[in-house]
Amino acid sequence: MTYALVVDDVRAMVDGIIRMLTLLGIQSAPAYGSRAAILYLNDNTPDVVFMDLNMPGLGGMDVISYMQREPRLAKVPIIVVTSDDQPETADRAKALGARALLVKPVKYEDLEATLKTISLI
Repeated sequence: MTYALVVDDVRAMVDGIIRMLTLLGIQSAPAYGSRAAILYLNDNTPDVVFMDLNMPGLGGMDVISYMQREPRLAKVPIIVVTSDDQPETADRAKALGARALLVKPVKYEDLEATLKTISLI
């Protein structure tokens, strides 16, 4: 079974993505903000991480950088979920190690296609 971590400071966004992942047979853990994500990642290694970029305090890019520095987490696929659909944002996220980018609001079809593209379903 595939396990996902869903990170966003907006509870409704996290809960919505988790509902869609459940329909795809993926178990998920919520992290309502970047600090909660780092606490989770200190003790767990998910199969995939859905990461918001714009959060108060530490941003998603900071969490991605943290993951890349940790050998245990460096190969975990990261899917950026953001309302910022500028090409520069996608380029920056991919340069840090993100495998894909989903634009908010996330559509079920896009989520499913992205997971198929990176061979998680």
